[in-house]
Amino acid sequence: MFNKNKHKRKAARLDTLIGTNTHIKGDLNFSGGLRIDGSITGNIFAESESNSTLTLSEKGQIEGDIKVPNLLINGSISGNVYASKHVELAGKAKVMGNVYYHMLEMEIGAEVNGQLIRMTEENNNILDLEHESVEGTDEASLRLPPE
Repeated sequence: MFNKNKHKRKAARLDTLIGTNTHIKGDLNFSGGLRIDGSITGNIFAESESNSTLTLSEKGQIEGDIKVPNLLINGSISGNVYASKHVELAGKAKVMGNVYYHMLEMEIGAEVNGQLIRMTEENNNILDLEHESVEGTDEASLRLPPE
């Protein structure tokens, strides 16, 4: 009755791995594929013109905002998530913040303690991945593009 053949996505490209026993404090900019098994305290950004993918494993933790095209979550995030293309929340995903997305997949068991906000053409500029780095301060900041 139900088609159990889910369409298979090809494996995400992996360029960088942050291991289980690694903790990074500060903002992180990347392109390509990034997998986080450790923890990060700071904002994470992907290059704006890229098709980058951030994968957060079951053991991974992020405290900060995330702005990426594609995101696969199975760990915990404390901060807002901005995905300009696709978000996948696996069964052990836990997000404490708002999730802004175009396309969303969510498995049973995933948890979002915030709002799920689907972006439309009218409010799409919030997902623009362009960002400014803030220098001379220890405080993480995320600036949205002008409307």
